Amino acid sequence: MSDDAGAVRAAVLALHRRTGLPVVFGGVVCGTDRIRISELVGNTTDSLHGLAVRQGSGLGGKAMALGRPVWVSDYPRASTISHDYDGPVGREGLLSVVAVPVVVRRNVRGVLYGALREPLSLADRVVAAAVDAARDLEQDLAVRDEADRALALPPPAAPGAADWEEVRAVHAELRGLAEKTSDPEVRERLLAASSRLAAAGLGERRPAGPVLSPRELDVLAQVAVGCTNAEAARRLGLLPETVKSYLRSAMRKLDSHTRLEAVTAARRAGLLP
Repeated sequence: MSDDAGAVRAAVLALHRRTGLPVVFGGVVCGTDRIRISELVGNTTDSLHGLAVRQGSGLGGKAMALGRPVWVSDYPRASTISHDYDGPVGREGLLSVVAVPVVVRRNVRGVLYGALREPLSLADRVVAAAVDAARDLEQDLAVRDEADRALALPPPAAPGAADWEEVRAVHAELRGLAEKTSDPEVRERLLAASSRLAAAGLGERRPAGPVLSPRELDVLAQVAVGCTNAEAARRLGLLPETVKSYLRSAMRKLDSHTRLEAVTAARRAGLLP
């Protein structure tokens, strides 16, 4: 499922919208020590497209090596970076450039760049926006990684009691991840997978049960694996009072008076595994 290049493309477009910088570009890691620039907005040549930037070389390579943002206001004359890529950078006419590494679990996964064709100091807000875009991308890639891992875990063919606990934990995790990703396709796949897990124990039975909202089901899935309201709120990015409200609504629809009754009723209806 993971598509780092697609995620970088979305981040490049978002950074361009946020800052209005004339040139924004980025790339993902290829191999072990370099990124390849694949996503560009505002470029007038193809000099940067496909460029492989080695760790430690140029501005982006320095950002990779240090694991933090770096920027220069006059690229050709900058004494703080190597000049391995002066040719392609010069053909694009870039002078002021910021490079921000995208780091997921201590591993560099890509670099985002923003640039001007004038030798001006980049405003703090521009650098901050580039850092924010990189952090958003880091979260997106982390969610995609978790989604790939969760979707790679098939439910047991004939679940026993212990196996069902794992199925339920994966189901709750899938629904939680679906709420964290900004990619509609990823979200739909995660929700579809969670629905398959919910129906895994029904066999040919498909009882017509109450219809819960996505958020009511999210909350109930967390409750089903033993979460308190506070823990469910933290996992889902909600306030505890909001979780309580969704839980009350779900209990009402399921004609239940306790959390356990609600979970049991949802399982009988094929809404939870």
